[in-house]
Amino acid sequence: MTNTVTPSRAKTSAMIASIAEPGQKTASAPFGHALVALAEQDPTVVGLSADLAKYTDMHIFRDRFPERFFQVGMAEQVLLGAAAGMAETGLVPFVSTYSVFAARRAYDFLCLDIAEPNLNVNVVGGLPGLTTGYGPSHQATEDMAIFRGMPNLTIVDPCDSVDIEQAVPQLAAAAGPTYLRLLRGHVPTVLDEYDYTFELGKASVLRGGHDVVLISSGLMTMRALQAATALAAHKVDVAVVHTPTIKPFDAETVLAELNTDRLAVTLENHTIRGGLFETVASAAVLAGVAKRVIPVALPDAFLDAGALPTLHRRYGLDVDSIVATVLDGLA
Repeated sequence: MTNTVTPSRAKTSAMIASIAEPGQKTASAPFGHALVALAEQDPTVVGLSADLAKYTDMHIFRDRFPERFFQVGMAEQVLLGAAAGMAETGLVPFVSTYSVFAARRAYDFLCLDIAEPNLNVNVVGGLPGLTTGYGPSHQATEDMAIFRGMPNLTIVDPCDSVDIEQAVPQLAAAAGPTYLRLLRGHVPTVLDEYDYTFELGKASVLRGGHDVVLISSGLMTMRALQAATALAAHKVDVAVVHTPTIKPFDAETVLAELNTDRLAVTLENHTIRGGLFETVASAAVLAGVAKRVIPVALPDAFLDAGALPTLHRRYGLDVDSIVATVLDGLA
């Protein structure tokens, strides 16, 4: 379902604040609708939530398949333990909660009940990074850093509704556990304007450019594309490489773009510690690529509460800040 966000609909200070800009093309609840489409074809797909179905778009699945939906209440460890048991019987569970609860409260259950036996459980985490203004208790700014060290776990950081819709069936088909950083509600639709198809484990060069290469994941790919357009007015030609899969990481594609004389910048909606920047940096070191990389990322700190546009400007995730970072790097 595609629509356009009007200024009055773009909530900026609520728990489930939208990242869509006024007038931007969006799709409503792409995860929920993609999961329903998958479940209509695959009777083994089930959904579980820890009292957050409405706020993770799992309610779309719940309303369509109530007999295949399980509400465990505010008990994230039970959520993942139950999903592990279902996966052992041949079901394909998708479980939804906030990223902070999956990463901080239920890590051991995901690690030992699901990842160690390599079960097909798909964890969908709402409010990743700085996508809520409710402060450190709900801002999962370090979720990828926590999860990158877990063996067998695939990590996906989608840019928009296209990524999410195409990722869901591929996550279900993957042999082991997955973690999806969910964008929910009215999610921007961006990648349909590029010759792009989501492929699990692969990065994609969305546009070429001779002066700068921006390597991005998640909603920051949307910002990277906007920044590339803005930088054209400064006579700066910018390439954008989208890396929706953080683990396993497509080092071959990324390093081929990195190993040039262009200015290289990574962009992520995550702390500078343990996310995309350090993934790219470690891949470069292992491959013997000597290259300076400038990070655009959240600081290694507990963030403030407030309205999302204000916070994104404060912490350098907005387009103007990205443009300024690039121009400074070129100076």
